[in-house]
Amino acid sequence: MFKKILVPTDGTPLSDKVVEAAIQFAKIVPDCQILGISVVVPISFSPFEGLGGVDVKEHEQSMLSQANGHIKKLKDAVEAAGLPCEAYVAKSSSPAGEIVKASIEHGCDCIFMSSHGRKGLNKLFLGSETQKVLAQATIPVVVYR
Repeated sequence: MFKKILVPTDGTPLSDKVVEAAIQFAKIVPDCQILGISVVVPISFSPFEGLGGVDVKEHEQSMLSQANGHIKKLKDAVEAAGLPCEAYVAKSSSPAGEIVKASIEHGCDCIFMSSHGRKGLNKLFLGSETQKVLAQATIPVVVYR
């Protein structure tokens, strides 16, 4: 049975449902714990950076602040359910790679995550971090839609 569940969160209502599902599952498994992660993708430098009015440092700080909020919400929910929880924010240009890396480094034996179910051109252009995790992970991945 799974003892350490990795739960990536992006703060969307669907990822909140995944957190709840992970909590419900962990409650029925003795000594199960949850590891939460939120991955911030840094903006890469662009020669046009100053032209669009985007302050890269300000934007990144805003993204980190939001991710910390998502992690706090996850940690509060897990701890309110009486379960042990670790949670952190990571910065990476590859969220899927960071999720898989976290699962290995922290000894997780399952990943619970959401898929937004994009189709057509959105899927083609945006890609799917969930699909990338499914392709790279060596442990079971439970996907919620």
